[in-house]
Amino acid sequence: MILRDLMRLLGSARKDGRNLTHEEAFRAFEMIFSGGQSEIQIGAFLTALRWKGVTVEELTAFAEAARAQATIPCQEMPNLVCVCSPQDGSDQVPPLDVAAGLVAAAAGVRVLLVSDRCVPPKRGLTAASVLERLGVNMTWDPSEAEDWVAKTRFAAASASGMLPSLMGLRRVRGEIGVRTPMSTVEKLIAPRNAALLVGAQSGPVLGVAVEVMQALGHKTAIAIQGPEGAVVPWVKKRTRGIELSRTHQVPVTVEPRDFGLGSTEEPDLPMFGPPEDGHGTGDNPQLVKAAGDVTAAVLAGEHGPARNATLLGAALMLKTAERVHTLAEGVSEATAALDAGEARAILERLRALS
Repeated sequence: MILRDLMRLLGSARKDGRNLTHEEAFRAFEMIFSGGQSEIQIGAFLTALRWKGVTVEELTAFAEAARAQATIPCQEMPNLVCVCSPQDGSDQVPPLDVAAGLVAAAAGVRVLLVSDRCVPPKRGLTAASVLERLGVNMTWDPSEAEDWVAKTRFAAASASGMLPSLMGLRRVRGEIGVRTPMSTVEKLIAPRNAALLVGAQSGPVLGVAVEVMQALGHKTAIAIQGPEGAVVPWVKKRTRGIELSRTHQVPVTVEPRDFGLGSTEEPDLPMFGPPEDGHGTGDNPQLVKAAGDVTAAVLAGEHGPARNATLLGAALMLKTAERVHTLAEGVSEATAALDAGEARAILERLRALS
């Protein structure tokens, strides 16, 4: 069976098609990642899925197909939280998952941050952009990522390094121009035993995201709707999420004012005009510098919205990994680790390794 046959099953409209079975969905993404399908077929298939809407069973099978072909580090590592923000990044707020991840690592958990650089359709700023400015490379080598986590409790690994066929799909994704199920699948290329903190876009997707993570066998996970789908919460308003705790799903609400971390404004980026055609904010060296400088300022102790957001993000990582029982405990531990300079110390150890 090839993608053309599967597209006939999906149909041209909701009323004349059907959802894919687990086996069909697994086979579809197995073919996409293995090569041999034309860009036109892949683009048409991903677009058809977007029109139809994707089920939990389909997303689970897609993620399993991706994991089957990927080289994933830290598979059996205990006390690990895998952090997965949207791979196409942000263009309105600086990505603070690096800052939050370093603080969480300083507070005692192991953090594997999965990222990439200039991914379509947005081609925004990501953790990779921030690390570049900080003088620490995101690693493309899964074994190196595992070594860094073991030695420093933190690493940022390229999703494309774990699954190289993702690079070959960038042109297709750029041409489609909108998010497809591929954007969800790449956030689920994660160690099977890890706790997962996943950023979700706005809308009624949280329940689906958590059900998929549960179906993949994860015992603890949080899906959170931060700015532009980030894992770091808002500081101007509350952030919605859902937590998976063993067999239970529990609503999560992050209200910054409850922790003394509210702000009248979000961390922001300077404006340098609209991106050039075919490029995004991740291609802009001025914005890369600005995003890195925001993280450096937080780690140096500067107060403000970026610090507040970082502490909330770190608290979520600590809670996801079950290092703490409540977000309030997480904020307290994150604050102590940041103020003691331990996050900056981890960054220095990473610079020596990379």
